Amino acid sequence: MTTFDGSTIVHAFRDDALGEHDAVGLAAAIRRGEVSPAEAARDAVERVRAVDARLGAVQVHAAGPAGPAGPARADATVGAFAGVPTFVKDNTDYQGLPTGHGSAAFRPRAAKRDAPFTRQFLSSGVTVLGKTRLPEFGFSPTTEYDGAEPVRNPWHTDYSAGGSSGGSAALVAAGAVPIAHANDGGGSIRIPAACCGLVGLKPSRGRVVASALGRQLPLDIISDGVVSRSVRDAAAFLAAAETYRRSPALPPLGLVEGPSARRLRIGFVLDSPNGVHSDASTRAAVKETVETLGRLGHTVEPVELGMDPSFTDDFLTYWGMLSFLLGFTGRTLGADFDRHRMDGLSQGLREEYLRNWRRTPGVLRRLKRTKEAYAASFRGLDLVMSPVLAHTTPPIGHLSPTVPYAKLIERILAYVAFTPVDNVVGTPSISVPAASATPDGLPVGVMFSARPGGERKLLEIAFELEADRPFRRIQDR
Repeated sequence: MTTFDGSTIVHAFRDDALGEHDAVGLAAAIRRGEVSPAEAARDAVERVRAVDARLGAVQVHAAGPAGPAGPARADATVGAFAGVPTFVKDNTDYQGLPTGHGSAAFRPRAAKRDAPFTRQFLSSGVTVLGKTRLPEFGFSPTTEYDGAEPVRNPWHTDYSAGGSSGGSAALVAAGAVPIAHANDGGGSIRIPAACCGLVGLKPSRGRVVASALGRQLPLDIISDGVVSRSVRDAAAFLAAAETYRRSPALPPLGLVEGPSARRLRIGFVLDSPNGVHSDASTRAAVKETVETLGRLGHTVEPVELGMDPSFTDDFLTYWGMLSFLLGFTGRTLGADFDRHRMDGLSQGLREEYLRNWRRTPGVLRRLKRTKEAYAASFRGLDLVMSPVLAHTTPPIGHLSPTVPYAKLIERILAYVAFTPVDNVVGTPSISVPAASATPDGLPVGVMFSARPGGERKLLEIAFELEADRPFRRIQDR
């Protein structure tokens, strides 16, 4: 742990088996015999131990604080990430570990089998060291709790690590592991990536296997993926996932290895179509990226996103429906489930849905129609760029579930103003670190979105930005 300009920075980078490798680099070192999978796991456990007392990112270790017991579950000799240590988010089953969903409403029990996505992730050869924390049921854009310590941002521990994949993002940004599982139902890969200076790609609907919850929803808004420190890790993950199972509904992707020579036409927005204006640091990050893209030869122009004026209210109603359904079916998670022990955000969403449940058919109809207006926004364009969030990373407490619901939901809607549309439409979207930072030195993310199946273009533009100005590194602050 180091300090810089009076702010607390937490990172674990050191001269050990992990070094400063990303996941692709560490896997290559393991294949060459320079590092063994056991050494990589051992040193990752030590790194986690060094930072997690301050970050609070780990929910449960695979075998207690000492690290994994016995051989890795995956084959550490095959796969894109063979032998690379990682964590699974604690809303996804990993056999033998409890799945708590970030909730105090029940006592979690050990999973009897891996979730479908866990099997897909394990096929890449990763070594799972445990599970990361998330806010209750992934509803919040910050990983904070009522009655428990929050997950803190390693760039400045007074600030949020984002949510809902905040635990995964904190560990990766701090250098404890090079890559970690994340998932996204309204921004939960891209938001913590933006807060923690990482790459976070939400795949197209269907690109990876569907979650159990997603298959049950009238509109599947959930995508699984990873957060990483490099673009090539995000690309390697998608290629490995496709090797395990290719979606017949999407064009094949393969391994994307760098920028394309093709110049793109990119539209950009500074403010959300729901009327939320982005703050000065966020606007500066987008404008700076626009200038960079123009210098690199791309055509960049302002664009208006065609969105139904009711989109925000409709998404909020759908969000509330999820809380209502979880409260209603919670005993499937644990026999002692008590919805009255759900936190203030979950209960507020549930109560809001109960006031508006009669709107459900219209909400679903309008949300499913969003793809038509959104697709029209891409006419003549290859990608659309925007902020990830309407303002920069907030301090711990600003979005706490202890804040009265009416004020809290107002704050959330003024913050999460860009990401949900890609979940509703099913389009892929990537958050990458901007070249600039906040006055406090915190990262700012910019987001690119594409048509369904357009992950290749997203990765190519991200590779190009990364090569032009390498992403800021926490260990250099």
